[in-house]
Amino acid sequence: MTTQTATTAAPTLTKPPLRIVPTILHLAALGVLGGGVIGVLSSVFGAGVGLLFAFGIGVVLLVGLVYALYGIGWFEVARVSNLYGIPLSDLRLRRSDRPGFGGWLRSIARQSIDGRMWRALANFAIACVLGAITLRLFWGVGWWTTSAFTPLFSGEDGGVFGLDVAAEWMPIVGLLGALLCLAGIVGLALLHRIIALGIVAQSRQAELTERVRTTTAQREGAVRAADLERTRIERDLHDGVQPRLVSVGMTLGLAHQKIDDDPAAAKELIAEAHTSTKSAITELRQLARGIHASVLDDRGLDAALSALASRSHIPVTLDVRMDGPAGGRTPSRDAEAAVYFSIAESLTNAAKHSRASEARVVVRVRDGGTLWARVEDNGVGGAQVQPGGGLDGIANRILAAGGTFRLDSPAGGPTSLEVDVPCAL
Repeated sequence: MTTQTATTAAPTLTKPPLRIVPTILHLAALGVLGGGVIGVLSSVFGAGVGLLFAFGIGVVLLVGLVYALYGIGWFEVARVSNLYGIPLSDLRLRRSDRPGFGGWLRSIARQSIDGRMWRALANFAIACVLGAITLRLFWGVGWWTTSAFTPLFSGEDGGVFGLDVAAEWMPIVGLLGALLCLAGIVGLALLHRIIALGIVAQSRQAELTERVRTTTAQREGAVRAADLERTRIERDLHDGVQPRLVSVGMTLGLAHQKIDDDPAAAKELIAEAHTSTKSAITELRQLARGIHASVLDDRGLDAALSALASRSHIPVTLDVRMDGPAGGRTPSRDAEAAVYFSIAESLTNAAKHSRASEARVVVRVRDGGTLWARVEDNGVGGAQVQPGGGLDGIANRILAAGGTFRLDSPAGGPTSLEVDVPCAL
């Protein structure tokens, strides 16, 4: 597939507020709790690596560590978003393309290398260090304040870093030290803001740019999918229905000429035209089924796929579960249509080109709020996306629906095609 690029200008972000006092409170809280959290995570990691081959205990610890890191990353993204009023999208668990236990292990592996999670964790660690320094500076404010006023009551000279200071100068020195500590606290708050916006929130602009690019690609995909569909309809009409209707017209014309001189021959011609008309109607129905599957509206995707499998030229095993979690969302009619026609085209290709003897179709409603489908056949493989071909039509239809398309067809087979479409388009 060719990469779609967007030419629309990316939206700009408003400058987040400073929020000095709330930031200082955040740093103080992280300074108190952060060290303990990091210590616990380090201990779990060490224990997991040490017990890696001890009856799977280490694996359990490391898997739990991945979930713990995800939770801290999610908290950090939400904290920065709420602190500075930036509409950041929540950190989400990475999902595998495959169901079952293997798919779950794959999702754990993908989560452990998730770049956005690790950026959030890096910001959390830096914030904890800044928080620890902030607490030390708060202690410094108290120390300098005490050093400033103690000589006024005792009448004795004070000492600062081993230097003797006259009692009358200690208030000035102490207040300057306290002010420097307060300035350091404010500076750490500003530094935290710069780092947080650079690490956690920098992806916001990229996210908006990517959203524009995705929207543009979806629009281009929809236009191309419509062009391909129009071309297919024109080809089917030109190659199938049109010549059959022309033949019907010619046959009826011959019957009209013979109806007086040779009624028996005219009757045969009319019967032939009647048979050709019924064939043309069948072809038109099949053509219409390729444009709109009415069974989707009447009985849903499960029933539509069952009907599709029953008409397939090769045996098809269906595994459809539409009752899975989808974030409270039911797949829309457009999402079901995109998945249905993708499966239909895949089965057609398997029957025509792959020399497959069987195919398997798996459909799931996933908890990421998407409708996922996988079609696999045991054919010879080697399938490629060709401009204007059936797979190109699938790719553009799925792109227009805001989904993803993946084709795996090595030489010798098998061929698998996966599509993933948002439930709410």
